[in-house]
Amino acid sequence: MKAPFYRFIAILLLVIPGLMATYGFLAMKDALFAKIYSEQGHVLWGKFTLGFVLFAIGVAFIGGWTFFRDRKRNYVAPRFKGKRKKK
Repeated sequence: MKAPFYRFIAILLLVIPGLMATYGFLAMKDALFAKIYSEQGHVLWGKFTLGFVLFAIGVAFIGGWTFFRDRKRNYVAPRFKGKRKKK
């Protein structure tokens, strides 16, 4: 009973940052297209900044999760492998 619940939580840990990154990208796109298609012709800097922050957090989380998972399974280049302790 515990395994499916833990897998569901793990999937949510990846879906939520993915949705954040998606919303951030769409907010940045909307802010830039507002400059092109509006009569005022200015960028919505608040929406663009919020979108950039959400996009950066989402991509950084998913990228970091992937990197550490690959590092644990030795899928990374030698320069990214963990430092070995000297005896």
